[in-house]
Amino acid sequence: MTKTQTETGSASEACAEEVTDTHLQRLLKLGTATVYEAQGQRGSIAAEIRPVDPAMKLVGTALTVETRPGDNLMLHQAVLMARPGDVLVVDAKGFTDAGPWGDVLTLAAQQAGIAGLVIDGSVRDSEAIIDAGFPVFSRGISIRGTTKVDPGHVGGTITLAGTRVGRGDIVVGDRDGLVVVKAGEVLEALRSAEIREAKEEEYRHRIMKGASTAELLGLLPTLQRYGW
Repeated sequence: MTKTQTETGSASEACAEEVTDTHLQRLLKLGTATVYEAQGQRGSIAAEIRPVDPAMKLVGTALTVETRPGDNLMLHQAVLMARPGDVLVVDAKGFTDAGPWGDVLTLAAQQAGIAGLVIDGSVRDSEAIIDAGFPVFSRGISIRGTTKVDPGHVGGTITLAGTRVGRGDIVVGDRDGLVVVKAGEVLEALRSAEIREAKEEEYRHRIMKGASTAELLGLLPTLQRYGW
């Protein structure tokens, strides 16, 4: 394990002392759009990375993986290293012409207590993955197989489709998309998201009583300036 992996692992353990599974489930219930907005429109992952099944949801601690296109050696290493509750977050360079993850790795991940997979690349055996109930978010699906020879990295900081993700960050996913909450900011993000949700609930209540969205969001002066 490299120095970087050791340091990020220590940071993750320190964060885990105060962030519980209950906190993570509350984030998941609030939804990715609310969490994204509540933390200042930060942390979204490219919309092209979608759940294999729209009903899939995931939340967990990121175990980051960087792998070569068309090779899955580091995915096998990541399953060995993962702790229960981890989400494998894999930078496969957006390569979609082969599927480095399938039903066998899904079973191995479930046996290890892994909470899900996010991959900027493809997967295969999608029907078996759905039947297994294992949350997978991917850029594509491909039946083509991969090699198992190329080195990569596990546990460092990666850039996943333009978004930086580090070991120990929290990843939340649902049918709306994916959002990353930085390690050390989870409780603040949760507080902000719950405040936002309460505010939106008040909006819904007032809309039912006749208020307009333009009124609630203070848009009437802007609309009037444009002659509406």
